[in-house]
Amino acid sequence: MLDNFLVRKDSLMNFFENGKVAGFKFAVRNANYRGVFLSLHNGYYIKLDDVVYPREVQKFEINGKSPRDFEEIKKAVYEHWDYDDEAIVYVYKDGGISSGKHVMEFQQSVLAAYGYMPTDEEWVKNPPVPGSGAGSDKTVHIVTYELELNEGIDQNG
Repeated sequence: MLDNFLVRKDSLMNFFENGKVAGFKFAVRNANYRGVFLSLHNGYYIKLDDVVYPREVQKFEINGKSPRDFEEIKKAVYEHWDYDDEAIVYVYKDGGISSGKHVMEFQQSVLAAYGYMPTDEEWVKNPPVPGSGAGSDKTVHIVTYELELNEGIDQNG
């Protein structure tokens, strides 16, 4: 149910690094009403305009800290992402994306069990691939969003 409200519709924009467009970014919310420790956050299934962008080209910004990759995030065992806090997902793509409307398929992967599950130990060693359904927590379905590129300039990242 909350899946449809995880991406802020006006937040899609390109970002710059070293004076060049390095990719695109957008604002997200947490689907788990209790929030989640960052170490359980496993990345996203992101398919934009028929191109899948795996976890390896994603970074995540939350709690006033610089964007981090998900290898770094999984070590943030004492850091929490509260339900009300908006985060930013960065997706690296040389040159970013074009002006206009874009179709995004999206699923959040948070390994947030309510107690011990048989998958817990395996997922710590080998996190599931976002979009596979495993580790989807409260976001059971891949959701489609129609977003328009915000043409604002963000020189800071």
